[in-house]
Amino acid sequence: MIKQSIIENVLEAALATGGDFSEIFIEDKYVNDFVLQSGKIEQSISGRDFGIGIRIFSGLQSIYTYTNDFSEEGLLAAAERAALAIKGGGSGTIHPLHKEIITPIHQILHMPRTVEHTRKTAVMRQADAIARHYDPRIHQVKVRYLDEQQNVLIANSEGKFVEDTRVHSRLSMQATATEGTEVQTGFYGPGAHAGFEFIEKLDLNHYAGEAARIAVTMLHADECPSGKFPVIIDNEFGGVIFHEACGHGLEATAVAKNNSVFANRIGERVAPEIVTYIDDGTLPNEWGSLNIDDEGEKTRKNVLIENGILKGYLIDKFNARRMNAQPTGSSRRQSYRFNPTSRMTNTYIAPGTSTPADIISSTEYGIYAKYMGGGQVSPATGDYNFAVMEAYIIKDGKIERPVRGATLIGNGAKTLQLVDRVGNNLAHGAGMCGSLSGSLPVNVGQPMIRVSEITVGGTKGE
Repeated sequence: MIKQSIIENVLEAALATGGDFSEIFIEDKYVNDFVLQSGKIEQSISGRDFGIGIRIFSGLQSIYTYTNDFSEEGLLAAAERAALAIKGGGSGTIHPLHKEIITPIHQILHMPRTVEHTRKTAVMRQADAIARHYDPRIHQVKVRYLDEQQNVLIANSEGKFVEDTRVHSRLSMQATATEGTEVQTGFYGPGAHAGFEFIEKLDLNHYAGEAARIAVTMLHADECPSGKFPVIIDNEFGGVIFHEACGHGLEATAVAKNNSVFANRIGERVAPEIVTYIDDGTLPNEWGSLNIDDEGEKTRKNVLIENGILKGYLIDKFNARRMNAQPTGSSRRQSYRFNPTSRMTNTYIAPGTSTPADIISSTEYGIYAKYMGGGQVSPATGDYNFAVMEAYIIKDGKIERPVRGATLIGNGAKTLQLVDRVGNNLAHGAGMCGSLSGSLPVNVGQPMIRVSEITVGGTKGE
């Protein structure tokens, strides 16, 4: 994207006032973002974003700046301005840059940029029609199509020089059902680190149909009881609870500052033996996967909790200094405008041995959370509050009736300890995660699990 000689000069200028590490992140990103609502394309955004981020370390001091000026003069000026904030003891060393060749993990068959918009909107209209025709009570359907091609170049004063291309494609469907004064919504949003072939192969009858089914099912659901109950959380996007309430607490962003309940607990039991918790950025074509992270490190499979024992954290280069540890290929950022830090990729509870049928049949009374909604969590404490999009009462080992208005309230670390069954049906769900370094594509996943007790907030007592 930019001549290597210019990159070397920028890295050197960044260390002029005493920094001991410098880095340049160059990004060239293409985006298509379409929204179909009420049968019409209401939003059509296609664009390109180009910029450069420059980062400098001096011990435990970090400086970050970015610019859209990619001339040599502009880049040198940005590096020199950032360097003025550094109060180091001497000039750092620049090692010769050696280009690293990356073997892509993720096969891209059809680059979205080469696909006509009409082919993309045709898929959207098909999804819209499927959801609308599911039931006459479907009042409104919203379909969003997104694709991104992000080309990055990362180089640093340690000699790293690497380039990568990331391609993401996603189709999300939201259906709203109404009857009288009752209104309910269902949602499904599959995504992948893949090209347009992913969109074309989607089973729209399943995804659009599920969004509509959820909305219709919840129309006349009973009010959810409140209290403390065993809760069965289904697979796929059910993993969002542990992503939010535990995953963030295992990121070095929190751990390095002791702002996590998991800090300084390596080797301790933090969950039952049946729980293994993994973050794996190498899963082929998964939504949260990458060939390399945003510091140029290869992504890897990081086992965070193994058979209930805390084994490790997700660590970026800067927080590795604070922790006297090694990076784990976990540094991410939304774009060149963000300073990178430790973030999740595809985080999931590994499959166990129980079947979903066994988990349900062995539950005398409880709540079955089939599809999770949004929620809130305090990263420092792990306290969470999550809405359930589709829920049911379980009675005498059988799914009895749907209920609405359910919220799950608890503490991530404590809930983790109360997992008493882990199913064998692991699946992943695509989502967006917001944190210090912006909004990022991540997968959350798990098999069906049962938690022996969670506080359920509902609209009536039981």
